[in-house]
Formats: sequence, C-alpha cells, structure tokens
Amino acid sequence: MVTDRSPTAIDEAGWHWLRVKHVTGFPRQARDAYFPTHDVTRPAATTEADLPEIDRSRADALPVAPETVRDADRLALETTYLSGKWLVERPAAAVDDLWEGVVEDVAAGRFWDAKVTTRAGREAFGETAHAVLVFTPNYFDRADVDRVRRRLREVHGVTEEIRYRPDVYTLDGVHEDRLGALTDSAASRFRA
Repeated sequence: MVTDRSPTAIDEAGWHWLRVKHVTGFPRQARDAYFPTHDVTRPAATTEADLPEIDRSRADALPVAPETVRDADRLALETTYLSGKWLVERPAAAVDDLWEGVVEDVAAGRFWDAKVTTRAGREAFGETAHAVLVFTPNYFDRADVDRVRRRLREVHGVTEEIRYRPDVYTLDGVHEDRLGALTDSAASRFRA
C-alpha cells in the first residue's frame, strides 16, 4: 500500500480529510510538470477566450440559469480560481483500494491532486460513503477534465455517474449572492 494508513483506518477526531500530499510528499506547487505533460493552460494564463461552452441543450439540468453559470465562470477567471474536482463516492469496503490507485496516479503525474474523507470525516459529516475528490487545475480545459474522468472509468472502475464541481462554487458563501444555487453542495458543472 502506498499510504501508511488507509482512509478507513483514520478515526482521530478532527481529521476529516486525507490529502494526497500527506502520502506523496508533493505540495501542489511541486507538480508543475502536469501542465506541459497534459497540455493544460495554467490558470494565470487563462483568458476570456478560454471560457468553457455551456451546453444549452442540457440547460434544464443546471441548478441555475445559463447566464449565472457563465457569471461563475467569469468569477473563476477573475480570481484565477479555476481548479475543480470529480466526486466519487465509495463505501468503506471499497474506498481504500480506489484511494491507493488515485495516490499512485498523482505520484505519477496522471492526476493533479486528490483528497478523501477519512473514517472520522465520513462519520462527522453523517455520510454512509467516503468521498474521493480528484482535482484538475483548470476546469476551463474540458479535455483534461474529461481525460481524468476517462481514467477514473477505465483504470479505476468508476462506472456510475459522477459530478464535477468547480472550486469557485465552494468559496464559503463569499459570492453566494452572485452564484445563487451554484453554492449548494449538490451543484455541479459537469456530470458524466
């Protein structure tokens, strides 16, 4: 096992998340090779021309009007807060194996970043399943977002529908008036 302790073994109060850097030793900033390796535009180099398209044929699946989604994209651009994550839920019996594979992919540069709820976190949040979050550095780069999803499916066996949530949606209510229902924890930008 890559980790000294698996997510299901961590039950200390207050330790709700296990971040990949705790097991790989790599802070996010040290993974600069990810950008040229996967041809991803760095958030600071992203421009208005890079704004992602909104699939208007699926607008009814959005929790808000397409214009609000576009406003959230502009906010992400203004703040260069362009990271986001795929959310994969796994029961305790299956999360440790998935987490080990995800950590190996981060260490190898195939994924940019990740974290998982610990047993203590799952219990504190009142959840029955663990949350594995697999991050990309720039959600405007749909090719990279989709590449990570495909790897989760093809290599890690994630066959159920999963959702992708930009981090700008989770700015602790700072922009709640501007983003509306996008700040709800169930809101997502992509589902696949």
